[in-house]
Amino acid sequence: MATSLSTIIFKGIASSRSFTTPLTRSCYSGMRHFTTVSNDPDTHDDFKPSNKLHNSNVSLSDVVEQDVKDNPVMLYMKGVPDFPQCGFSSLAVRVLKQYDVPLSARNILEDPELKNAVKTFSNWPTFPQIFIKGEFVGGSDIILNMHQTGELKEKLKDITSKQ
Repeated sequence: MATSLSTIIFKGIASSRSFTTPLTRSCYSGMRHFTTVSNDPDTHDDFKPSNKLHNSNVSLSDVVEQDVKDNPVMLYMKGVPDFPQCGFSSLAVRVLKQYDVPLSARNILEDPELKNAVKTFSNWPTFPQIFIKGEFVGGSDIILNMHQTGELKEKLKDITSKQ
């Protein structure tokens, strides 16, 4: 009796749409980044996303140029170094972390306009994009190849984690 009752309950739970649908949606909704302002009248202005550059005289191309100039290792990636959101970005972070250098990064998923500004700045269509000492180096495949040949170690040798 107990076996048949547990089987019936399990089958009922497994086939229930109300059980599986919210679980599936929550897996995906936690990984999306939204940059649009909600039209919900109940949302207070303090909780709406804002773009600080929108009302300033600073362009995104200026931001990219300043990032590349000010940071010895600058990475434009999908996600952030502690939580990459694509395999190529993850690979780039893993390779660069082996050298114990300061790693600055921006998440291009948060702002499509930033993504386009970086593509225009580097004249390179894919991400991640890695800049070392102000020079565009390439993506994860190029960084991995440079690491394997020893060229990356040479390029990063005078960058210390104290910078």
